[in-house]
Amino acid sequence: MPSMTMIQALNSALDVMMTKDPDVLVFGEDVGYFGGVFRVTEGLQAKHGLKRCFDTPITEGGILAAAVGMGAYGLRPVAEIQFADYIYPAIDQLISEAARLRYRSAGQFSAPLVVRTPYGGGIFGGQTHSQSPEGLFTHVAGLKVVVPSTPYDAKGLLIAAIEDDDPVLFLEPKRLYNGPFDGRHDQPVRPWSQHPASETPEGHYRIPLSEAAIVRPGSQATVLAYGTMVHVALTAAELSGVDAEVIDLRTLWPVDIEAITASVRKTGRCVIVHEATKTSGFGAELSALVQEHCFYHLEAPITRVTGWDTPYPHVFEWEYFPGPARLAAALRQVMES
Repeated sequence: MPSMTMIQALNSALDVMMTKDPDVLVFGEDVGYFGGVFRVTEGLQAKHGLKRCFDTPITEGGILAAAVGMGAYGLRPVAEIQFADYIYPAIDQLISEAARLRYRSAGQFSAPLVVRTPYGGGIFGGQTHSQSPEGLFTHVAGLKVVVPSTPYDAKGLLIAAIEDDDPVLFLEPKRLYNGPFDGRHDQPVRPWSQHPASETPEGHYRIPLSEAAIVRPGSQATVLAYGTMVHVALTAAELSGVDAEVIDLRTLWPVDIEAITASVRKTGRCVIVHEATKTSGFGAELSALVQEHCFYHLEAPITRVTGWDTPYPHVFEWEYFPGPARLAAALRQVMES
């Protein structure tokens, strides 16, 4: 199989689906001629035409409103919000319209749309280009939320999202676009071209929007992670000396509670890591689920390792991120509890 970066894998997924299904449209700010600020949509307009891949005005609410109408009409729109930080003007369309349409219309209409957006920190983008708002959207009934951590997963999950008959928010970790990081500083572990997880088929394949992946088997503690933090967790497990099982959630909602439950019941300990702020973050929901399903199997309190409860601190970006050292310390501490 060829080696791809996450950018190339996402581009391949869009190309495959636009070729396979003429109802798939790709649009957003600068996604057409320019190919997107991160070049995820590069070449799609030239190959599939101006009516299939096109630019929009700078109006996030308008982009999502158009996508809802297209989906209700029978098309399969893939709308890009240039940065997750810009999605807030479109929240009403995404939550009040897209996520509610099937229920509100008693099944007469649906919104089979995908909202792609780069999210998270790690590119020195400051407060308005680095946010991790996934917790706001996992709260929304009727909306699926996906976060890939490898090129292979990114392509398979995006294809499954486009083929899904309901709205999907597809969060793309900017920090992983061109290679995985270990979280110590801003240095890549190795480029995707040298990483086994970069092997990605050129054709069509799907990864179900409900299945987590055990990326590191272990017996002493369970680490729940997604996106960039999967790579941080793998490094932290090696540093800690703890035989930790690392689970990549892949889809945050619907979450794979069966995989989580089986792992925590086996290990008896659970550490949750994400780069979003701690208070009311998705880790709180995961902690509640683990407590409800695994109470009698827990040997220690559930631990969360997260970003700070502050606006995104540009100057202290790498201190704000949960790095391997902080996560490794949490793993050692949970073993002593």
